[in-house]
Amino acid sequence: MSTQPQTSDAFAMYKQNVQKYFENISKITPQYFQSATELQNECMKTCQKTINATVTIQQEFAKKSGMNTEIPDSAKTAIIDTNKQLVQASTVNNQLVKTTMDATVQNFKTFNDNVNAFAELNKNIIQTWITPFTQTK
Repeated sequence: MSTQPQTSDAFAMYKQNVQKYFENISKITPQYFQSATELQNECMKTCQKTINATVTIQQEFAKKSGMNTEIPDSAKTAIIDTNKQLVQASTVNNQLVKTTMDATVQNFKTFNDNVNAFAELNKNIIQTWITPFTQTK
């Protein structure tokens, strides 16, 4: 964090505090995303292990009880096709989300590139409004 001297000017103080806030956010954001990624990975592992354990228990029960577990060919085809469609839908959804996020990032970059021009335009507008009211020497 920067160690700027304190000021009594409201706008300078505001800028100092905003800068300190964003310096802090810049430091903690990567930690947040790392934690969120680790949580997501653990959730996926837990789901997968839970499903696999459940299937194993059901398989063991079916085997010990002598249950027929053969699936007709038409059902196999339907299950495989459905799974392919789910995987494809997940892939398309991921691509849409990524494209949307990339476009949003680009929009923020464009805004960031132009924020100074917007500020300058607003400054000029304010100057135009104030000029008739300022005293000339």
